[in-house]
Amino acid sequence: MSASSHLPLDPSQGSVSLTRQLCDISSVSGDEGRIADAVEALLRAQAPHLTVLRDGDTIIARTTLGRAQSVAIAGHLDTVPINENLPTWEAPDPATGEPMLWGRGTVDMKAGVAVQLLLAVELTEPEVDLVWVWYDHEEVASDLSGLGRVMRAHPELFDVDFAILGEPSNGTIEGGCNGTLRARATFHGTRAHSARSWMGVNAIHRAGALLEKLSAYEAERIVVDGLEYREGLNAVGIEGGIAGNVIPDRCTVEVNYRFAPSRSADDASAFVREFLSAADEVEIVDLAPGARPGLDAALVQRFVAAVGQTPTAKFGWTDVSRFAAIGIPAVNFGPGNASLAHADDERVSPMQIVETEKALRSWLN
Repeated sequence: MSASSHLPLDPSQGSVSLTRQLCDISSVSGDEGRIADAVEALLRAQAPHLTVLRDGDTIIARTTLGRAQSVAIAGHLDTVPINENLPTWEAPDPATGEPMLWGRGTVDMKAGVAVQLLLAVELTEPEVDLVWVWYDHEEVASDLSGLGRVMRAHPELFDVDFAILGEPSNGTIEGGCNGTLRARATFHGTRAHSARSWMGVNAIHRAGALLEKLSAYEAERIVVDGLEYREGLNAVGIEGGIAGNVIPDRCTVEVNYRFAPSRSADDASAFVREFLSAADEVEIVDLAPGARPGLDAALVQRFVAAVGQTPTAKFGWTDVSRFAAIGIPAVNFGPGNASLAHADDERVSPMQIVETEKALRSWLN
């Protein structure tokens, strides 16, 4: 479907209005075509100062001003599935009374995308050369990421000195990110009729010791380059059972490990395999390393000084990891409370959207 199937995006009404426009274009992971069309159409119509490239449903727009330094500013276009929380609406926060914009994507992360898109159109003479990236497939397995795809296909576009991800950070700077790993631990048993259970081996019961071990595990707090990261190791899914009268011969527990950026992916894998060693099979199904804060780079320090805030650690995984992997310092800076990301009551403060826009504009100018 082309962008002409929707009203064109209009940044002239400001970043809050643009957030609503973007959110109201449904773009659940795998269905980003319509929003990518709209973003591309806006840039080609209103940003002649940018060179625009499209790769699948990822849009890249860059300046070519010959500045001494360059910065990549990126955000993802997709969301987790909708659950009766679109189109967006405005209403006070029930706890604080603060005006809020509600709906899927308001936090994660179309408010950040709106800020970036408005500034991409507006800023024709920034202090640094800019590579703006709006990409697909962030909310799914890391190997599907549109950002990862364009980094592999167009590495020359990412020869930059610093990167900013517009992920929700409550309008503050969050340095680096934890790594994330998902593993499946499978236990085998022997089927039998439940009336003669002693003739079988219950695979679900065999998994019980692992669940108790996970429940008792105390995750570490690790300081990396002055920021404290909190780890986590949790069961996030379980599969098992054949019928109501059959002793199950298979049970699989899915485990998610969030690990500090001081640990390598190999270290994380080794730890999880050892922790799950009581299982008959252990399979690592998804793994993405973390990113150190990278706050010691001069350009990053100038950004921190311009925003005027003390950076904190990013507990969740974000695509700053992809930049860190190729030696580019990167931070998270965007409107929205990350604890509301993916929630059915997802909501963002319009004031925070505007304040984030002002801070980023001031630094780029």
